[in-house]
Amino acid sequence: MGDPTAHSCFRTAIVAEDAVLDSLQSYKFNGYAPTVGLPQTRRAVAEYLSRDLPYKLTSDDVFITSGCTQAIDVALAMLARPSANILLPRPGFPIYELCASFRHLEVRHFDLLPQNGWEVDLDAVEALADHNTVALAIINPGNPCGNVYSYEHLEKIAETAKKLNIPVIADEVYGHLAFGRNPFIPMAVFGETVPVLTLGSLSKRWIVPGWRLGWFVTTDPCGMFREPKIIERIKKYFDILGGPATFIQAAVPRILEQTEDVYFNRTNYILKQSSDLCFDMIKDIPCITCPRRPEGSMAVMVKLNLSLLDDISDDTDFCFKLAKEESVIILPGTAVGLKNWVRITFAVDPFALEEALRRTKSFCQRHAKLL
Repeated sequence: MGDPTAHSCFRTAIVAEDAVLDSLQSYKFNGYAPTVGLPQTRRAVAEYLSRDLPYKLTSDDVFITSGCTQAIDVALAMLARPSANILLPRPGFPIYELCASFRHLEVRHFDLLPQNGWEVDLDAVEALADHNTVALAIINPGNPCGNVYSYEHLEKIAETAKKLNIPVIADEVYGHLAFGRNPFIPMAVFGETVPVLTLGSLSKRWIVPGWRLGWFVTTDPCGMFREPKIIERIKKYFDILGGPATFIQAAVPRILEQTEDVYFNRTNYILKQSSDLCFDMIKDIPCITCPRRPEGSMAVMVKLNLSLLDDISDDTDFCFKLAKEESVIILPGTAVGLKNWVRITFAVDPFALEEALRRTKSFCQRHAKLL
């Protein structure tokens, strides 16, 4: 699953721990929260996201969820209707397909282009969309690809969605985890071009995935999602959802306001170092190729060259045998929609990452075809 909390080099900010402890010990937050989230939590998230936008969000734009996974479910539930389809990236995060199947949403995949830094194939998006298309989803910074989209590419995505008259679902759970050439730009910067549903959480930037604190945000200054009927529908749906623990919600304003940049810089520095180590060691493994140095998130996709391997049939076979023979676990690309690729998580202790890649190299050498 790529949980960074399993490794000693990653831990949450002290202010986050203190905020949760103080919230719990205050005895003020043991009861139910409003189903859409505590008012102060919604306001704090709106202010936090507004720092990077050319307009201001309000607490009414924000709904608090149990992690980003629940935010994904909310987005698809709100958009689903009979005969509808949704455009999803390939490779992507498989929870989207799972949620879509429960909502009877047809999934249409557009490719991300490895030779172009995993940019969206916008021609394919236009070819796939029709009058029943309800949204285009993007993940930036990219999971599982480790890419970060440029301002110019995000602008083209917004213009394409506007042309197709569909909103963009912007999954930014890895927001600000960018350590390469491109800075992180929120999709909502283009909210005046196209309506954007922004999904995010504390999970990755604060290294607290188990706290299950996420958000679903209508970043939509032109007001498509502010129609009374739509707002009422969203609120009613939240009435049947169980949100995050109230005391965790109550800690959010302090966490967002008081975490210092030095904490974020340290996390990005560690991720940069480990991603570089991963990229450089992969270059010495003949049967796998990384098309581009990772620039964000916590994972990277690498391509298998099965023609160099003996008795390995596909990416799933590769990963099962690697786990059995070397106790190294990586994810088959098939799981994220890209056959004969694999996903490597680099958000691990450097010594463990180095050892894992050394074992992977030994595995590939052992299974190499004799020339």
